[in-house]
Amino acid sequence: MADAIARRDIRNIAIIAHVDHGKTTLVDALLSVAGAFRRGESHSDRAMDSGDLERERGITITSKPTALEYKGTQINIVDTPGHADFGGEVERVLNMVDAVLLLVDAFEGPMPQTRFVTEKAVARGLKVLLAVNKIDRDGSTPHKAVDATFDLLASVGASEEQLDFPVFFCSARERYAMADPDDEPSSMDYVLDFIVEHAPPPVVSDSGHLAMWVSTLDHDPYLGFLAIGRLRGGTLRAGERVALVRPDSTGAGDDDGAPPATCVEQFRVRKLLGFQGTQRFERDEVQAGDIVAVSGMSTLQVGDTLTTEAVEHRTVFPRLEVDPPTMTMRFRINDGPFAGLEGRWVTSRKIEERLMREIKSNVALQVSDTESRDEFEVAGRGELHLSVLIETMRREGYELCVSRPRVILRENATGETEEPYEHVVLRCDTEYSGGVIEALSQRMGELTHVEAEGDGVRTRLEFKIPARGLIGYRGTMLTDTRGTGVMSSVFAGYGPFLGARKTRQRGVLVALERGVTATYSLHRLQERGSLFVGPQVKVYAGMIVGESSREGDLIVNPCTAKKFSNVRAAGADEKLLLTPPRVLSLEEALAFIEHDELLEVTPESLRLRKRQLDHSMRKRDEKALKAASA
Repeated sequence: MADAIARRDIRNIAIIAHVDHGKTTLVDALLSVAGAFRRGESHSDRAMDSGDLERERGITITSKPTALEYKGTQINIVDTPGHADFGGEVERVLNMVDAVLLLVDAFEGPMPQTRFVTEKAVARGLKVLLAVNKIDRDGSTPHKAVDATFDLLASVGASEEQLDFPVFFCSARERYAMADPDDEPSSMDYVLDFIVEHAPPPVVSDSGHLAMWVSTLDHDPYLGFLAIGRLRGGTLRAGERVALVRPDSTGAGDDDGAPPATCVEQFRVRKLLGFQGTQRFERDEVQAGDIVAVSGMSTLQVGDTLTTEAVEHRTVFPRLEVDPPTMTMRFRINDGPFAGLEGRWVTSRKIEERLMREIKSNVALQVSDTESRDEFEVAGRGELHLSVLIETMRREGYELCVSRPRVILRENATGETEEPYEHVVLRCDTEYSGGVIEALSQRMGELTHVEAEGDGVRTRLEFKIPARGLIGYRGTMLTDTRGTGVMSSVFAGYGPFLGARKTRQRGVLVALERGVTATYSLHRLQERGSLFVGPQVKVYAGMIVGESSREGDLIVNPCTAKKFSNVRAAGADEKLLLTPPRVLSLEEALAFIEHDELLEVTPESLRLRKRQLDHSMRKRDEKALKAASA
C-alpha cells in the first residue's frame, strides 16, 4: 500500500505449537514478568485457558487475545489451539498478527500438528520466530529441534526470509530463557526483548478510513455481540456510527478487486474494549494496529468487516475460508422415556437455535437440515471438535441424542470414492510397541516409520490411517501402552476408500422394559458380558445396559428382583458380589455405538440406546433390511 505506515509502538504476535508443548505456560510466564496480573493473580496457572473444558482436558480450544506493556511497547499476544480439530480458530486469528512465535519441544521436536499450524502461518507470509521449550527435560536435543524445524519450514514452502528465523531457548515452566542452551539462564524479560526486536510492527493504512476485519467474536449478556479483531485503518471512537459489511458468497470481486458485499446494518459503537493481561478494559478511542473488541451491533459473523458509513470509502475484506470438515454426525431431540427430566432445553427449536449460534463463531462447523425436522446434520473437523460441542451443550442444560460419527467421503476426478486419512505419531515404551502396531493394523493403519528413542527405551511409530480407524482409539491406546503412550494426529488428505469395516465385534445387552435395576438380576447378567449400569439405576426398554460376550444383541431384564418367602430370606442377597460397571466417557460412548444406535446426552447422564426402542419394530426393521440386501 502506497499510503501504509508502520506503528512501532505495537507488536502483534500469535503463539502456535503442537498440543502440550507449552504455549499457555509461556504466555502465563510473560504476563507475570510484565506485571499484567492483578494482585492475587500472579500465581495463576494456565490463566489463558479460562473455560472449564479447557482446564479439565488440558488443551486450548478457543483462541484468546491478551496484551502487555513492556518498555513503551504494547505486545498483543494471541494464544491459539494446538489441536488440528480446532484449526478453524488458528486460521482466523492469524489475520490479526504480523508474526508467529513457533514453540517446539526440545525433546519431541516438531510434531504433526506443528506442521498444520506452521503451514497456515507460512501461507500468510508471517514472520516466524522460533522458541525451543523444555530444554530442562532429560534427553532433550535443542539443536536437533532447530534443525528439524528448518526442515519443516522448507517442506511447507517457506520463503528465504522465513527460513532465516531467529531462535531462543527456554523453559517456560521454570521461567528462564537464553540465546544458546550453553549460556547462563536469563529471566523471561529476554523473551519480551526478543519479540520487540524481531517481530515486525503492524503496517496500517494511512488513508484515515476505518477498516476492521472481524477475526473472532464473543457474546456478553450485557453488551451483546463483541467483534474482536485488529483495526487495519483509521481511528474508531466510542459512540461513532459505523457500517457492518458482510462479503457475499458469490465469489468474484468487482472492477476494483473488492469482493461483492452487503451492508448488514449501520450501528453506533456502544463500547470499545482493550485487553490487558487476563482482563478487558474500556477505551474511548483506538487506532489502526490495535486489537480490540467492539460492541453495539445486533448481528455478527466471523469474517464481517467494520468500516465507514460513507459508501465511497468503505473497505471490504474477503470471506474467511477454512478447510472443509472431515467428520459428520446427527444431532436430534431426545425422544426417550426420560426426555425432559434432567435438561432445560429439549425441543428441536432450541437445539437448532443453539447450533445456529455456534456456527457464527465456530467457522469450521457446518450444520444442515435432514429429512426429519427433529434431526440435524453437524459436520466438523474431527471427533474432538464435535465432542467438545456436545459437552458444551450438555453443560448449558441441553438434552439431545447423537449418532456415531461418520467420515465424509468424496469422489475424485475419476469417480473413485475417497476418504480422509490421518498422519499419526505415537510414542510409547518399546515393550508395548508391538501391541500398538497390531491394534492400528486392525484399524486399517499402515506403519510408515519406526525409530528408537532414549537408548531403545521408547519407540516412535508413524502411521497413515483412515480417519474412521482412529475413532475411539485414544482411550484404548492408553490401555495398550499401560499409560506410557503419547499420540498425536493431523489430517493428511484424502486417499482411497478401504471398504466397510465392522467397528464392534460383539453385540449389546438391551433392556427389556422400563424399571430400576436390581442386584439380583445384574448378578446373573454379568456372566453374559460387561455391564454399563449398577444397581438402583433407572432404565427403559431399548436402552443398552452392557456389552455382550458374544456376537448379536441380547434382550435382557436387569430389573428382576428376588422373590422372598419363608425359605428364601432377604439376607441371602448379601452374598451377591457385582463387578463395578464399565463407565464410558463421552468419546468412548460415541465410538462404541453402531449406526442403529444413539447416545442420549443430558446434563446429568450419558445413556446408550437403540435408535428404535420398540423390540418388535426393531426386529421387523432388521428383517426388512436383510431382505433388501439379499
